[in-house]
Amino acid sequence: MKTTVVWFHNDLRLSDNPALYEAARRGAVVPVYIYAPEELGKRAPGGARQWWLHHALQALDQSLRERGLYLVIRRAAQSLPVLEQILTETGADALYWNTHYEPQLWERDERIRKTFQQRGIEVREFTSYLLHDPDAVRTDSGQPYGVFTPFWKRVLQVVKVPEPLPAPETLRAPKAIPISEPLEALELLPKIDWAAGFRETWRVGEAAAHQRLEWFLRNAVEDYHTLRDRPDLDATSRLSPHLHHGEISPRQIWHATLRHSKGKWTKGVEHFLRELGWREFGYHILYHHPYTQERALRREFDTFPWTEVETPAYKAWTKGRTGIPMVDAGMRQLWRIGWMHNRTRMIVASWLTKNLLIHWRLGEAWFWDTLVDADPASNVLGWQWTAGCGADAAPYFRIFNPVIQGRKFDPDGTYVRQWVPELANLPTQYIHAPWEAPESVLKQAGVELGKTYPYPQEPLDKSRDRALEMLERWAKRP
Repeated sequence: MKTTVVWFHNDLRLSDNPALYEAARRGAVVPVYIYAPEELGKRAPGGARQWWLHHALQALDQSLRERGLYLVIRRAAQSLPVLEQILTETGADALYWNTHYEPQLWERDERIRKTFQQRGIEVREFTSYLLHDPDAVRTDSGQPYGVFTPFWKRVLQVVKVPEPLPAPETLRAPKAIPISEPLEALELLPKIDWAAGFRETWRVGEAAAHQRLEWFLRNAVEDYHTLRDRPDLDATSRLSPHLHHGEISPRQIWHATLRHSKGKWTKGVEHFLRELGWREFGYHILYHHPYTQERALRREFDTFPWTEVETPAYKAWTKGRTGIPMVDAGMRQLWRIGWMHNRTRMIVASWLTKNLLIHWRLGEAWFWDTLVDADPASNVLGWQWTAGCGADAAPYFRIFNPVIQGRKFDPDGTYVRQWVPELANLPTQYIHAPWEAPESVLKQAGVELGKTYPYPQEPLDKSRDRALEMLERWAKRP
């Protein structure tokens, strides 16, 4: 019987998994996951994503066991020797996987492909992680896109999103299936348990991803265009960690959304699918400009005088102790549950890169370690967008005022009260700017600035003016 090794990566699901589906049609299947963070270098999963990965692998293994197989898990410095060993042990004559888009893996994948093809092994690669092929979607002059709106317009014109594949009806085991290392051997869970908030917040795995999508479509998609910027409400899909780990595919989300709306592009549906478009755009930029993981897309910003030192101000930012309630609420939400609302991500990034003049790379690295949805394309795209140095970026002189943002998008102070409880008793009038409250109001609310809650680490107006002055001096450089 023909036997295929299916090499899992960020596609930890059974349904709409082309590599698995085609392998099952061909014959016996050997499902394999190799944890080789050394191959990703600085882009190896951070602590939060390791937690998620542990539970995602656990869920995938359980799904396979219900069908008479199990996930062969291995820990290695390099994937090739492990794949060689598994193909030899099983007598497999084919190796299938779904395309990887991390630039760090391109050479490795090509080497693996050539190695096995030279040995007469059938090697096939399938697309499922993106809706578009970054090589195929280009401008009329054949160039990659650098601005989102024309990119998305072209995607909608030329890309026909295929219907998702079902899970294989049957999965056949080979005569010999290798022994798996225990999941615990990967040491993905923290040694000191900081993940209580994660466990309270998230359900991980393919089934949980589809349940969350169903909830969102029933309860939130129609108002998404008006409520998506409200961090005080549960009004977004929160599918990003499921999507990153491949527990659900973008085409499953696409078709489920349009089925729900009966094909109508309502404002809510349009704005939601547009967010999938931003994910596609992030990978389009990363594919064509892989250097952006380390440097600004707009290379002139390589000389911009941000500080790249972990100053006391930076450390206070990471801990949610800036004295700016919306910033602190976002940073504490991130630490507690490994996720932050997108509007708040922009607010905290603007504060770091503009009011504190700290390099976007430091903020991006902190997010990389602490987000359960840390994504090599979207994380960099978001940070460079806010810092003013990336694709389709907000101009540098656009500096978010966190007080105005808070009053607009957290109008009752619910979000701040949840994540900065020491301010919970302040009247809504002052919740986003406690330094404006009279002493009697602060006292009645049990707030003592400088003791129970910090003073702002920088004055809003002065730090904004300083950033604009720096931009002006830098722009006039010889």
